[in-house]
Amino acid sequence: MPRSALTGTRIRERRALLGMRQADLARLAGISPSYLNLIEHNRRRIGGRLLVELARHLGVEASALTEGAGAALIETLREAAAVQEGGSAEIDRIEELAGRFPGWAALLAARHRRVRELERTVEMLTDRMTHDPFLSASLHEVISAVTAIRSTAAILAETEDIDPDWRRRFHRNLSDDSRRLAEGAQALVAYLDEGAEDPGTQSSPQEEVEAFLKAREYHLPELEDARPADPADMVAASQELTSAPARELALGFLVRYRRDAERMPLAEFAAAAREEGLDPGRLAARFGVDPAAAFRRLAALPAALAGGPVGLAMCDGSGTLTFRKPVEGFALPRFGAACPLWPLYQALARPMAPLRAVVEPGGPMPPRFLTYALCQPALAAGFDGPQVLEAAMLILPAETVAIPESPAQPIGTSCRICPRRSCVARREPSILADGF
Repeated sequence: MPRSALTGTRIRERRALLGMRQADLARLAGISPSYLNLIEHNRRRIGGRLLVELARHLGVEASALTEGAGAALIETLREAAAVQEGGSAEIDRIEELAGRFPGWAALLAARHRRVRELERTVEMLTDRMTHDPFLSASLHEVISAVTAIRSTAAILAETEDIDPDWRRRFHRNLSDDSRRLAEGAQALVAYLDEGAEDPGTQSSPQEEVEAFLKAREYHLPELEDARPADPADMVAASQELTSAPARELALGFLVRYRRDAERMPLAEFAAAAREEGLDPGRLAARFGVDPAAAFRRLAALPAALAGGPVGLAMCDGSGTLTFRKPVEGFALPRFGAACPLWPLYQALARPMAPLRAVVEPGGPMPPRFLTYALCQPALAAGFDGPQVLEAAMLILPAETVAIPESPAQPIGTSCRICPRRSCVARREPSILADGF
């Protein structure tokens, strides 16, 4: 139902709230009660002077009678209705619900957002339980210690005539295994508590680097100046980079960032990016760099200069994600493998062949993204060395660029939490109860 069609309903509700009779409002507005009755039942369009006059006598702005509930609330209610399979929600009357009962509508929208937030948390924790190597090793250590204690205790309990020397050995084993169990359990609880307080807790060098970049919104103004900071000094001063491997990875990233900034100065590149519609191929040709460098430079632009958020995912020849800069609606898994239908992985099969595709993640009301992907050989060891590949995928949401109307490629995050049950690339069943 269009917004304008509900103007009469809002007039009627506002009049009733004020305790005003229909005839009295019609007299004040200079129209007949029968005509006002038609307006209030949405059988006559209203606008111009009459709308302003009615709004004045009702004590509200004219826009309050025409615009109704906020667009964000309406969209959230629509999403909540779409998620419920087999439901009988009157979707065509959602705006009427939001207009007539704004408190209940806001409560329903808040509950739906909370449910979606908890679902994402469950997905993240399930993925973590499945793929986190530290968590797996810690659980194995706890189970091993419990098994050892149980075996030793069973021997002591079931054997009556144990040699005193052996009894002392068993007691010592019990003490050692109990201490090992306590230490392992404490370490596991501390790790889980840390992750619960911050889902983005770093447990690997790569994640430390990503936390370092995320804290700076992936933009490093210190390296943009004509006299840039020393990357080594930036690494040494960082609080996020706690391990030697993380500092080494970060130093390599900062050196490459500075090299990109020198070849594509910020102000000049930002202006060119707007002119070229954020097309990395055109930008690469314009600045004489390889497309992957243009990908990285676009991802490093502040959202205000890029016109909106820009995401980036990079992987090596094994498909392992080596860099993640997510955008809202396009999740990049922290642990485990991602969706094989991503253009990022399609590019791995066709080195040096650029790909441009519109993709649509799974969900009840999925957003669309414009992606660019390219795989290039690193040639770090020259032409005689092994072929080392690196692929990159630029992710542009609709709020950043205009998305073409071409059919979208359905994709997911990873098979374990993807709702597309009929996907031809599925590796394992989804843990989600509902699918499509």
